[in-house]
Amino acid sequence: MDFEAMRAKLADGRGFIAALDQSGGSTPKALQGYGVADSEWEGDEEMFARIHEMRCRIVESPSFTGDKVVGAILFEKTMEGCNADGMPIPERLRGKGIVPFLKVDKGMHDTDNGVQLMKPMPELDAICARARELGVFGTKMRSVIHEADRTGIAANISQQMDFGLQILSNGLVPILEPEVSLKSESRAQAEALVLSEALDQLERVPEGQQVMWKLTIPSEPNLYRPLTQHPKVLRVVALSGGYSRGEAVAELAKNEGMIASFSRALLEELRKDMDDARFDDALESAIDEIYAASVA
Repeated sequence: MDFEAMRAKLADGRGFIAALDQSGGSTPKALQGYGVADSEWEGDEEMFARIHEMRCRIVESPSFTGDKVVGAILFEKTMEGCNADGMPIPERLRGKGIVPFLKVDKGMHDTDNGVQLMKPMPELDAICARARELGVFGTKMRSVIHEADRTGIAANISQQMDFGLQILSNGLVPILEPEVSLKSESRAQAEALVLSEALDQLERVPEGQQVMWKLTIPSEPNLYRPLTQHPKVLRVVALSGGYSRGEAVAELAKNEGMIASFSRALLEELRKDMDDARFDDALESAIDEIYAASVA
């Protein structure tokens, strides 16, 4: 798939985006969930090698195809890695009809004004250039909102768009992810502020260009419909945010126009000690359930 074919694949929306982008902070927990104990690896290189094995197993599964999985978000080391046959992962994904994205953020600052902003990304232009070279379509970057603080949320969404415009200038499509914590005591108010600020920030997107949003499934169904229908928005995708898969798909199905971009909810039943048949069956079951909610 070339760039325009990947854009068309995403615009159609018949499927969901798999999030395979656990970073250094979240990888140990993901490995534990997969059945790899902390004692089975030592140091970052071994840790990332283990998670790469898991991701490759997912990517190579016969159930992991572009029929229901329209995209996949990769960690940088995964983007730079290859499958067992030596094929770069982005190339392998495109060959299966799956659009590759790259996680580009470098973590977050501590909470201030009820939000966590992203840390600086001085190498963003270089990372984007490398991603384009490998045939990646877009990027993803996450920040978090804990409280309905108008000043904090305005700064959060503005920072997302600042980086988003830089990514657009590098020829990639950014997924902006200002996650509202499910634990927030002012979640509904925070989500309303996210919508208002997101609509304001979209005015900065040049005519003819589009961004994507990755948002917490809203407490008020269809709250984000103005974004799903906006001409400067390619897709609005939902994060699972700590929901179990059953909870996540039930909540997502209430929202027309949003598709899933799940990580934990996709991987929760996969285990290292499964034989290939059991692994593929478990992954296929998860894919079918998430797909059904995404096209509801």
